[in-house]
Amino acid sequence: MAAGSWLEEKPNGGEVLAEATARVPFTKEESELLSGGIPRGHKNLTKATADLVKAGWITKGRSGWSITDNGLRATIAFNTVEKLADALSNGTLIPAGTPLPEKSAAKKPAAKKASPKAKPAKAAAAKKPVVADVVLGEQPASVGLAGDFGHAVGAENWDPNHPSLQMTLEESGFWQLTAELPAGQYSYKAVLNGSWDENYGAFGVLDGANHEFAHAGGPVTFRYDHATKDVLRAER
Repeated sequence: MAAGSWLEEKPNGGEVLAEATARVPFTKEESELLSGGIPRGHKNLTKATADLVKAGWITKGRSGWSITDNGLRATIAFNTVEKLADALSNGTLIPAGTPLPEKSAAKKPAAKKASPKAKPAKAAAAKKPVVADVVLGEQPASVGLAGDFGHAVGAENWDPNHPSLQMTLEESGFWQLTAELPAGQYSYKAVLNGSWDENYGAFGVLDGANHEFAHAGGPVTFRYDHATKDVLRAER
């Protein structure tokens, strides 16, 4: 996130959580699934990010997450994982005069120059989805849930194009689908625009691991957030 702030880039929440788990993998205990099918470690991570927001060290928005100047200073003042965790837990103030870290040498990749002879074709402007007279930008044309519960709703398993597995774009900007599922253990992904070329798994990671959950039976509501590329789930 620090490098992203220097490059004026904001990773989404899924990317941040995926990077965190890649750098510090879950322990066996943290990998245990809770009743909602979410790893225990994921719950701990999301709580920690909420604490970081409360401390004023990071911000979360629909356009992505970013680290604040105080968050950058905290990495200097508390320069180990243990010190940072203790400071966050105890509400320790950053010492006055703590400088910002030096900017990373990371640079944005240079844009490729088009051949002077080649004339790029003029692309047609993509239409933005309109819901209840509210224009929602940067949304896919469709979002389908592909998983091993397809047969339960009259579709083939892992078919992202069946009508019963298409999510509906709500005024809130979330895509939503409610399905009646029997008790069982399930896996799924969000597939955009009817093609596996763009699919998102756990933590909103492109081509990532499947979402997994245990279900006691009954209605399940799925909500896809295109800002984070993640799917939230609620059971009644």
